[in-house]
Formats: sequence, C-alpha cells, structure tokens
Amino acid sequence: MTTTNNGPVMLEDQARPLPLPAGTRRERRHRRPTGEAPPLPRHVEATGVWWLVVAIALIALSLLVFTVGRYGLGVSVSVVDHWMLERLAALRTPELNRLMLAVSALLGTIWTVKVLAWTTLVVLVVSKRFRHLLVGVVSVQVVTLATIVLSAAVGRPRPFGVGIEGSWAGWAMPSRPVAYLSAILVAMLYSLVPKGRWRQTGKWVATGLVALLGLARMVLGVDAPSDVLVAAAIGVTIPLLAFRWFAPNEVFPVSYHRGRSAHLDVGGARGQAIRRALQDQLGLAVEEVKPFGLAGSAGSTPLRIKVKGDPDTVLFGKLYARSHMRSDRWYKLGRELLYGRLEDEKPFNAVRRLVQQEDYALHKLHLAGLPSPRPYGFVELTPDREYLLVTEFFDGAIELGEAEVDESVIDDGLGIVRKLWDAGLAHRDIKPANLLVRDSRMLVIDVAFVESRPSPWRQAVDLANMMLCLALRSSPELVYQRALRLFSIEEISEGFAATRGLTMPSQLRHLLREKGRDLHAEFFDLLPTRPRRISIQRWSVRRVGLALMVLLGLIVVIPMVVSWSVQTDRVDTSLYSTDVGCSDREALWLMAQAVPTASLVPCVQLRPVGWTLAAVKVQDGRAHISLDTDRAGTAAVVVELTASCDLAGATEVNSERSWTRRYLRVDRSSTVASATRIYTFAGGCVTQRYRGAGSRALRLSDTASTEFGFITREELGQALSQRSGGRLTFDPAGR
Repeated sequence: MTTTNNGPVMLEDQARPLPLPAGTRRERRHRRPTGEAPPLPRHVEATGVWWLVVAIALIALSLLVFTVGRYGLGVSVSVVDHWMLERLAALRTPELNRLMLAVSALLGTIWTVKVLAWTTLVVLVVSKRFRHLLVGVVSVQVVTLATIVLSAAVGRPRPFGVGIEGSWAGWAMPSRPVAYLSAILVAMLYSLVPKGRWRQTGKWVATGLVALLGLARMVLGVDAPSDVLVAAAIGVTIPLLAFRWFAPNEVFPVSYHRGRSAHLDVGGARGQAIRRALQDQLGLAVEEVKPFGLAGSAGSTPLRIKVKGDPDTVLFGKLYARSHMRSDRWYKLGRELLYGRLEDEKPFNAVRRLVQQEDYALHKLHLAGLPSPRPYGFVELTPDREYLLVTEFFDGAIELGEAEVDESVIDDGLGIVRKLWDAGLAHRDIKPANLLVRDSRMLVIDVAFVESRPSPWRQAVDLANMMLCLALRSSPELVYQRALRLFSIEEISEGFAATRGLTMPSQLRHLLREKGRDLHAEFFDLLPTRPRRISIQRWSVRRVGLALMVLLGLIVVIPMVVSWSVQTDRVDTSLYSTDVGCSDREALWLMAQAVPTASLVPCVQLRPVGWTLAAVKVQDGRAHISLDTDRAGTAAVVVELTASCDLAGATEVNSERSWTRRYLRVDRSSTVASATRIYTFAGGCVTQRYRGAGSRALRLSDTASTEFGFITREELGQALSQRSGGRLTFDPAGR
C-alpha cells in the first residue's frame, strides 16, 4: 500500500495480472531496467541543446574577453570587428544608407517589438492559451534582464574608427534591438504558429528578419558583428528553451480548432508511447487508441482503447499530465480566494498522486457495490509528468443529458447518492457528463475527486446536484417524489440550502441556463418550508493571507506592464556604471561617441562627501550624468553633453576653462531654485544644472569647478591607440 493526500492506495493491480474481460489477449509484461528511457521521454530536442551550448559559450567568452581580457583578447576581438566593419562601411552609398536606416527603424525600434508583443498577447488571450502567454512574457523579460546585466558587466563602447550613422542607446554588447526582435519572433513562432510546415517556414522568415536587422546595424556602424552574434544567441535561446521545457508542443499544442486545452494529442510520439506503455506495464496488445467523449471532460484526456483478443476488448483510459495537475491547483486557489476552503481541497503536488487517488477511489466504489467502472491499473508515460489510467469501458452507454429518464433511472441516480452516503463517500463532481445510462440503468464515472469521510455539507451538495441533473430530463416534481423514498425532507432541504453557484459543476450550471427554467427555485417551492440558505463563505487567516499576496503581486506586476507599455527606446539608456571619472575610459569613450563633433567630454573630477552618482545615460546625440546629494536630494546635479545648447536667458561670465565659454542661468520662479552653468566649445556644449531650496543651487554651482572636469577628444583617442598598440583609432580617418 501507499498513501496519497486522501488516504491509502491499493496497488494489487501492479502486483499480479489484472482480471481483464474474458478473451482479452495478454502479452508478457516488461520491466524497464535502470537507465532505459521511459515510453515518452522529456527532452528539448537537439537544436535546443545546441542553442544552449552556443549561448552559454558566447556569454562566457564575452565576459572573459571584455572583463578579464579587456587589454588583450578584448582588443583583438575589437580589431577583427573593426576590419569587418570597415569593409561594410566601404560599401556605403546614400541609397544604401537610406535603405539600412529604414530597415533599422522598421525592425529595430521598441515600438516594433511592442506591436508584435501586444498582437501576440491579444491572440493568446482570445484563444485562451494562457500557458503560452505566461511562458512568452517571462522569457522575453528574462531576455531583457540578461541583455542589461551582460551589457553592464561587459561595458563595451560602440565600434571604433567608423562613422556611426544610425540611432543607438547604451552599451554596444549585446545589441539590444537584435536580442529583443529575436526573442519576440521566437515567442510568436512557438505560441502562435502550429508545429509543422508553417512553423518551419516561420523560422526561416524570422532568421531573415534578424539577419537583416543585424546587417543594417553593422553597415550603419552602430553594432559590431560580435555584438549582433551574442544578442541573437541570447534572444533565440531563452524563449526557445522556455517553450520547449515549460510548454512543449506534445503537451500544449498550438491549434486553432475548437476544443479544450486540457486535451492532449494522442497521435505521433505520444500515441506510440501509450501503446508501448500498455504492453510493457499491463501486458495489453493495443490495436487502437483514440479520443472519446472530449466534450464532457476538462481535467484529463479521455480515450477509447481497443485491445486485441478473441473477441477484441474495448477499455477506457484517462490520460493525465502535469498541466491537469496545475489546472486543478489554480482552480482550487481561485475557489479559496472567492469562498474560502469549503472542505479539505488540498491540491495534488504530483501527477502520480492524482492518478493514484482516482485508482484508489475506483476500488472503493467497486467494493461498495456502486455501478462504476472496474479499475485495471495505470501506466507511466513520463515519470512525474504523464500517466494513463485504464478502466472498464461502458459500451453502449450515453450521457444522462441525452438519455431518456424514467422512474427506474431516477431511482438509480438517487440510489447512487444513498450508497455513497452509506459508504462514507462523496463524489464531489456530479454532473450529466459523469452520469451514464445503459439499458435504463444509471452508471457513475469520473471519480478522481471522491472523498472519504466527507463533510455533511458535501454529502448534501451531492444529493442536490443529482436531483438537478435528473430534473433536466424529467421534472422536479417527479424527482422530488422519488427522492422522498430514500431521503427525508430535512436531508433534501439541506441539500438545496447548501447548493448554488460554485457548488454546482460548470456543465450543470450551463445546462440549467439553457433549460430556461430555474429548477433550483422550483425544488425550493416543492419543499414544505423554505430552508435558510447555508453560507458557503469560509473566512480564515490563510484565505486573507493568500488574498493579500495576490493583491501585492498585482500591485507589482501591473505598474511594470504599464511602464513597459509606455516606454520608448529613448528612456532606458542607463549604463549601470559608476566609472565616469576623468581617468576612466569605457564610459567616456561612449559619451564621446554620442556627440562625435564634441572636442571635450565632461567627467567627474572630484566627488565631494555626501554626493552619490545616480545614473549615467548615453544615447546618440546626448550623454547624461546625474548625482544625488545628502543636502539637496535626488538628481540635485545633472550634467549633459550635447552638440548645442539653448542660451536663452543665460548670461556670459568668465570661464575657468580657457578653451570654453561659460554662461550662467538662474531660475527662482518656484520654491525649488535651479542654477545652470553652460560651457560651449568646439563642436559641443555641456550643461550643469543644480537644483536646491533657496540659495543652495547657487552654492552648488559655485563649487562646480572642482567637482567636474573635461577630457579632450584627442586624449581619448591617444588612450585607445595606446591600449590597442596603434591598431585601433577612435574616430574615422579624416575626421
């Protein structure tokens, strides 16, 4: 014996040959030896493994080359990149530049990614493929995080020695536009396009689009070949592995035909695995496996299994996967948030436990003499992921919702509830799809959630749901009169007092609405005294805690989604770096590349006590440094480098820098005063804005000459030439 969430499970069916129907052909059972793959092994396919290896290798090499080997291997890689970019730059013509700029603008902006992402989101919501939606959103966010972290760790400026024609922002490696486009295209392929010819075609189209964007950015001198290569590897690998691992096509196929997402495809590899598992583990020679009765099943994939014999035998199978277990878990969480725990509804923590529970329940009902399917055991397809339960098949039976219901059928249905009560059991899912009629006799199926020693409330709900199911095909008056033969008025009253809303299975609620009659109210009218409704709200510390956790999650997630929705490619340009001192190089090189005409670049010469570097943001056309101070607050000092400045309202004053002209502008129009110092020089302009209450902004401005300095473009070029041994030049030849 073993134990599940709901009690002990008998494993006699695994210990000796099962008592199958007469004439069934039995094969020799095969024990899977240690190390042999299960019938349906879990894998990410060879291409996924190769992408993972390539991505890890490129990321590791990038970190090694541009951090530890910055002065050796890093220079060599930059020289190779420079050689390739020079050849591409030689091909530039005005027409080619316009074409590459159009390609970069069309494929490389954040708005393109947003349009594709929101289109994907809408389609997935409409088609109710929330699993794909979750995997896609998380994988794209992981790509975003990975590119930011890697770019901050590597800290690579834009390509040296070539003219940069396109727009850009932040560090060069990895190329963010290439990574984002790759990620969203892969997510679209694996969440929107069915597997097969269309997906293969889509892969070639996606490859072409990413390659075209990468080529455009290299021709424009924005990204180096290594930047594009690393970005593409990250953008493809993360969503590819996420979908193949967390939403494999075998379990979550992309399909646009009508049907429940709970139903798995039983053809192809899974179909072969089912046949092999039934033969090896139960000794059954399977001739045919096909879906059966899908309309009434939402928590498993029901199957009709034809077994060879003399004559051939038909068995019934229920295929369970981890997706069904997760659905049950979310369903029970939703019930607890809405109503609290009505009874012991602890979710299953493994698919094996779920199947064992139903196998156990079938044995219990069979021993109690209830007209339920005889259990024949279950088989394992993928350990802890997929299992198939095999039972008797009620040939010739039809659902209660389509059967003729007379007094004998009504008596059978009410007798089933009476036997459940006497055996100390509750079915917990009484609906027309789980009640079959054959030869004017009622049969009960789908016993996965049978509960031993249930609460009186649950037993009462079973009775009321059974009476409602019977009344759908007859009349409340007839059902009520027959029920009085087995149940007291008090028991019937208790059942209808406890039953409404969520306590009815969804199929039963749907059929009651279609009926156009309030059968529940009609049963109330038949009772001698209208009972007081039994509340189904159950408050507990656990329910309140779960509700607060969900609310907190929404408070965190919703602003993130809104922020991402309104974000443009000009917002997040932070370098996540503090290296902007006058002796630092990488950040200053990038700042100089932002304004290629500027002869001077600002730097932090001396950081006073109480000052903190808040952010360094760089994009083509602008470099931005902000600092916090302990006295004036956040972003009290902002320094910007641009090609030109607005001097309106500024007064020229003496400059402490002989090669610059200095201007001062003071704004006292608000409670928070600001003072702006403006330095103009050949090809550029630097503004230093100081903000503070009262005269604090002016005092901050007065000390700026010792806090900020300048480094010349020639000095930056000499530093690069010295590091590369003369193999790299900072600006293009002739500038």
